[in-house]
Order: sequence, then C-alpha cells, then structure tokens
Amino acid sequence: MTEFENVSEMTFEQSIDALEALVKRLEDGGIDLDESLRIYEQAVALRDHCRSILEDGERRIRKIMNAADGTVREEELDLS
Repeated sequence: MTEFENVSEMTFEQSIDALEALVKRLEDGGIDLDESLRIYEQAVALRDHCRSILEDGERRIRKIMNAADGTVREEELDLS
C-alpha cells in the first residue's frame, strides 16, 4: 500500500501538495532505487487522481453551460 492510502479521498489541493513533496524528495536525491520507484508509483497515483478531478470538473462545467440556455457551447477555460 502506498504512503497515501486514501488518495481517492484527497482534495485536488491536497493531491497537488503531496505530489510536489514527492517530486522534491526525488530532486533532492540520496535515495535508493527501490525508494525512488515507490515514490514514482505514489506520484502516478496522485497524478491520476488530479486528472480525474479535473475531468470531473470539466464535465460539470459543460453540464452547467448546457443547462443555462439549452444550447451547447464549448469555450476554452483558462485555469491559470
């Protein structure tokens, strides 16, 4: 089991913070290959969770846009 056993219950912000911490550990170096692989596996799980949250948000936004006036509009969202 990974260090982040409840990834599916983490918020987007918690996931990003955890992902950044893992990246920092990898960048700092000084860890063996097995630990690096474990960290990488955790990072992939967190990345996938973040992607899922973002995709769900996009679906919800599209649904709201469709319901507002009955027409389908597609607009680029600037999240920066």
